Amino acid sequence: MRKFLRSIDFWDLLLATACLAIFLYAAVFVPNFVSAFNLSQLAASASEKALLILPMTLLIITREIDLSIASVLALTSVLFGLLVQAGVPTLAAIPLTLVFGGLLGAFNGYLVSGLGLQSLVVTLGTMALYRGIGYILLGTGSVNILPPAVVDFGINNLPGTQIPWTIVPFLVLAPIFAVVLQRTPTGRRIYALGGSPEVARYSGIDTRKMVLKLFVVSGVVAAIAGIVYTARLSNARANNALGMELDVITIVLLGGVSVFGGKGRLTGVMLALLLIAIIRNVLALNQIGGDAQGMIIGLLLIGSLLVSNYWRSLEERLSRSRVLRETKG
Repeated sequence: MRKFLRSIDFWDLLLATACLAIFLYAAVFVPNFVSAFNLSQLAASASEKALLILPMTLLIITREIDLSIASVLALTSVLFGLLVQAGVPTLAAIPLTLVFGGLLGAFNGYLVSGLGLQSLVVTLGTMALYRGIGYILLGTGSVNILPPAVVDFGINNLPGTQIPWTIVPFLVLAPIFAVVLQRTPTGRRIYALGGSPEVARYSGIDTRKMVLKLFVVSGVVAAIAGIVYTARLSNARANNALGMELDVITIVLLGGVSVFGGKGRLTGVMLALLLIAIIRNVLALNQIGGDAQGMIIGLLLIGSLLVSNYWRSLEERLSRSRVLRETKG
């Protein structure tokens, strides 16, 4: 029992408690919150962010970041729309879009790992570059005529349930990412790279190859999110997911991933995703608009960082005190 209690992360427990408290409050005081339709819409609206937090978590743990992830989503959405508009079969358009997303991620990864540039600066540049290419390809217009299979995927639920099809890619990928991060040598290398790049390099880890692979994964997952976004909204536009990268980074940091690298788990990030999705849904049901929602989410992130820093400093003081007692003893 004591071993189990030690395995529970304080931040995960705090996030889970907050999720439960807000859910119970909304269930009692917010009309229609617990309706099957609303909960289904809540899940559907979080589908793309749920996908994007997976590679972003791994990158931030390794002290990297991908600010272009929403622009990759937008550009792959445009490419997917143009492919199906040109008559390319859906089963061919999907893998082509995923390959294109992987190439966009590989370009980011090459600039960071191959040329040694800072990922913050690189992806800030490609954030504008990729979205600009989307505007060049499609302009300010959109592709609204999509194959029936794509439209059905975007609006239908799993048969006999209220689970939207758009959340299924996340439900498939999330356990894979969690197992890789927590239970495999690759995950241990990711933590080692984030903890100390120099030590990781001297211990034989090919840090450049690792970073390149993570950016490729980020591009592929963003392409999946681009297809999901296109299907859910039934259109492909160059301004799709505008500003979503900030929401994704907020969720990852709120989930307990350290901006300095080497620390964080996907369980906390998923709880943060659920917390923010519930809060946004409750605010929307109370007719509170997007700008006010953003302000509230920003305050939540700042508050979480303050609490996290306080808890860390408290743990350090308790640890020092325990060491002093053992030394005197």
